[in-house]
Amino acid sequence: MIATLLDNNLTWAAERARADANWLQHRDDAAPPDYLWIGCSDSRIPAHELVGLEPGELLVHRNIANLAPNGDLNLLAVLQLALETLKVRHIIVCGHTGCRSVHLALDKRRHGVLDHWLRSVRRLGEDQAATLRAVRDPETRTNIVAEWNVVDQVRSLAGNPLVRDAWRRRQPLTLHGWMHAIRDGLLSDLEVSVSSRADAARLLSPAPATQRRLSAGRRP
Repeated sequence: MIATLLDNNLTWAAERARADANWLQHRDDAAPPDYLWIGCSDSRIPAHELVGLEPGELLVHRNIANLAPNGDLNLLAVLQLALETLKVRHIIVCGHTGCRSVHLALDKRRHGVLDHWLRSVRRLGEDQAATLRAVRDPETRTNIVAEWNVVDQVRSLAGNPLVRDAWRRRQPLTLHGWMHAIRDGLLSDLEVSVSSRADAARLLSPAPATQRRLSAGRRP
């Protein structure tokens, strides 16, 4: 089974070489990426394919439920590389429909270490329990919380010291919150983009406009 993956790699490399004999040189000479993508490990389509970019044109960080906690050393290392070395201009937090991780965060069972990692997602469900009880379809309920989670992670990034330092340096940087619909492959903008510390104030408040719309029953 593992040998099949290595065989697939040979086929892939040969196909790329036939299409462009200099493709490796192009990758070596590529400019630093302008984008950092924070996505879910559970996502089923490569991020660069969703937005029509080559792999080197998009720096990708993935974890369970596309979280951006300020205390995660892995995320902090990626942010420091992205902001101080690569000088990315956009950070995109992208959730997706049908997220198994969000579903686990909402059920009542215990999941070991996952419960610790997903505690912020579970908190969102608990804080909006009344709204969620009115949604009978479990899949729709999961998708609503997945959107809330994206907004929450953009909010977390807006308060991250590395991001705030970049804004203090007047470095061009915009944070975005997107959702990916698994069924049709389309991306949607949750309209929570922020480009400065002043602009981020609305996200750092308890209920930004998009969060209020979601709480009112908007469906992904």
